[in-house]
Amino acid sequence: MSARAVLLLLLALLPGAAGAQGYGGLGSAAEGFAEVTRPADLRFPRDHGAHPGFRIEWWYLTAALTGADGRDYGVQWTLFRLATEPGDAAEVEGTDWASGILWMGHAGLTTPERHFSDERFARGGTGQAGVTTAPFAARIDDWALESRAPPGADPLDALAIRARGPGFAYALDAVAEGPLVRHGEDGFSLKAAAGQASYYYSQPFLRVEGSIEIDGAEVAVTGDAWLDREWSSQAMSPDQTGWDWFSLRLDGGDRLMAYRLRETEGPSHAFGTWIAADGTALPLGPGEVDMTPLGWEEVAGRRMPVAWRLEVPRLGIALETEPLNPQSWMAGLFPYWEGPIRASGDRSGRGYLEMTGYE
Repeated sequence: MSARAVLLLLLALLPGAAGAQGYGGLGSAAEGFAEVTRPADLRFPRDHGAHPGFRIEWWYLTAALTGADGRDYGVQWTLFRLATEPGDAAEVEGTDWASGILWMGHAGLTTPERHFSDERFARGGTGQAGVTTAPFAARIDDWALESRAPPGADPLDALAIRARGPGFAYALDAVAEGPLVRHGEDGFSLKAAAGQASYYYSQPFLRVEGSIEIDGAEVAVTGDAWLDREWSSQAMSPDQTGWDWFSLRLDGGDRLMAYRLRETEGPSHAFGTWIAADGTALPLGPGEVDMTPLGWEEVAGRRMPVAWRLEVPRLGIALETEPLNPQSWMAGLFPYWEGPIRASGDRSGRGYLEMTGYE
């Protein structure tokens, strides 16, 4: 049986998956799993590693790049950890194919004309995938996100990123030029009025250089990357169908993270974090971020809002975003849109947009 077939079979056994609520079943009940509670009490480097008591978490890097050829590119590297049943680390990990841990990797590369993506699956006890804290490394098959930080530094201060798929590959080195940033209430990120939440922090100050490869042709690239770390057991309410998420590096060095979770009924409130160039974070709560679709495209048989207006009235900021490639579709087990964008308006910049749950 293929790894994909095994994963599909086991996902059917996830709590609530038979009648999956929210995108990827993230709104389904999570009895027996660890809960996200206040205060967050994030600690580093401990929390760079895995959290076996929780149902889902991810290590998620996106990079907006410029090639030596003068063209824009984007890359994505993601590793998801999913638990099929609650339990402590020993019970959940198991051995070989008896493990209750599933790993899913996504890699993407975007050009103005083309979008490449690939997907990998693994079981926790096989040695095919996993995350270590000391030294920090996240990997699945030959894809890897590994620390290159010197002794005494935070492991995410320097990273090597590599992945390869049909028609594309990349090998990048990233160095942090700012601190880690906690979102929400010192890392406690509320997602719904009913209390669903996640633990969420980022390293949004990564400076990147390296190379990408397209159909065997290599291009040197430089740019900026954003690494997200998030874990939860029920990150959405049953009435939320998906999300629209932005990460932007603006001229002058400020950053903006903004997202909204779409409701089946009623308004979809947006949240975010304004990150000053020195790393000072300002949480943005309901009513402080306005997100308005401006342009739509047909993508994989779906009508999707690929151009947006973002406003933060509290800061006097109004931005409009455009995609590098409107067809940036990640056609995997849980398909979604993920691609590089440029921002203009009160400030200019570039970053990434992710959109899930569109049918």
